[in-house]
Parts: sequence; structure tokens; C-alpha cells
Amino acid sequence: MAIRVRAEPFTYVAHALGVVAAVMVLVWCIHFRGGLAFASQTNKNLIFNIHPVLMLIGFIIIGGEAIIAYKALPGRKEVKKVIHLVLHAIALILGIVGIYAAFKYHNESNIANLYSFHSWLGIGTICLYGIQWVYGFLVFFFPGGPQTLRRESLPWHVVFGLFVYILALGTAVLGFLEKLTFLQSSGLAKYGPEAFLVNFTSIVTILFGTFIVLTVISSPPGVTDDFSYSAI
Repeated sequence: MAIRVRAEPFTYVAHALGVVAAVMVLVWCIHFRGGLAFASQTNKNLIFNIHPVLMLIGFIIIGGEAIIAYKALPGRKEVKKVIHLVLHAIALILGIVGIYAAFKYHNESNIANLYSFHSWLGIGTICLYGIQWVYGFLVFFFPGGPQTLRRESLPWHVVFGLFVYILALGTAVLGFLEKLTFLQSSGLAKYGPEAFLVNFTSIVTILFGTFIVLTVISSPPGVTDDFSYSAI
């Protein structure tokens, strides 16, 4: 299944939204939240700040760019496959480091782990993402499955990948909501600049994910596209 619309305009918008989202989360965590640090004796919040930065820039934005690599980049299919694989690996690694930062912050601040719906979804999503990457590596890259297996797996690989990515988007937005709720409960102004920045970052994140999905399901009219949805 593909909408008969050219993918290129969607990729341009996705790239722009990705840059905007990255800048917004960095402004939030560095300007409003004080900066980033893997270790801090005086301000443990600096450790936590690594979590939203890596999860958004790494897991969501780089992961999204990996998904649309086949349509956003010129060149041969084999080169695009490698870029797709490498970008997903980077997204997965940064996502794992981002989750580690959240656990480290909780442990050093004597806060319980895995008590919220956001954390449950996050762990589930990163596990599914890892399974998807390993399966894609083994079947489509090395050692590579039989031609029949690859042909039959491709539409499922695309659908499952989009499902995991949409799950990641939902988890990210829940994370912004959860953190903003905690901050507002601690006295942050509900209509202040930081609250607006977090909410608008969530909106831009949703829009970025929307254009990633639109890119995947679009294709130039009259051109066969091996990387869009096909009948399952």
C-alpha cells in the first residue's frame, strides 16, 4: 500500500522538523534545566537531562532518518541499505545510553525505577527495536536469508518497524508530559516559557513522526518502489 504522492517533499519537511526538535530539546535541557552531565555530586538533574536529549535526538530523530533513508537519499540500493542499518544501530545505542541515564538518575536520587506507564512502554519499545534491528541485520544484510524469506519478510519488516517507531513516538510524548507534570507539581509556572517549550517540543516531535510515516507510505506516481508497503 502506498499513496501516489512523491516522497521528496515529505522528506524535506521531516529533516527540517528534526532539526527544530533537536534544537528545542537542547534549549530545554541546557538553558532551562542547567546542562548535561553523566556524573554530578551537586545536581542529579543534570544526569537526567541526558535522557530526553538522547531519546529524542538519537532514538526518535536519527531513528526516523534511518527509516526514510531509502527515499531521502540518492544512490544505489546497497549503499542505502548500509546507511539504513548504521543509522538504526546508532539510534539503538543512543537509546540504550539514554535509558541508562534515567536509571542512573533514579538510583542516585533514591527514586524507584519502572513505576510509570512511560517507563514500561520505554523498556518494551527499546527491546522491540533491538529485535527488529537484529532480525533485519540477519535476514537482509549478513549472512542474509534466502530470497523467498527476504521477499516475504519485507512487508512485515516495514509494518513492524513503523509500529515500533509509532510506539517510540508515543512513549516520547508521554515522557514529556510526565516530566512537565512533575515540574509543575514542584512549582514550575504552568504558562511559563519552559512549559510552553516542552509542549511545543512534543508537538514538533509528533509532526516529525507524522512526516516520517508519510514518507514511508508515499511513492512517485508510476514508479515501482520496493521499500513501501506491499500486500501482506
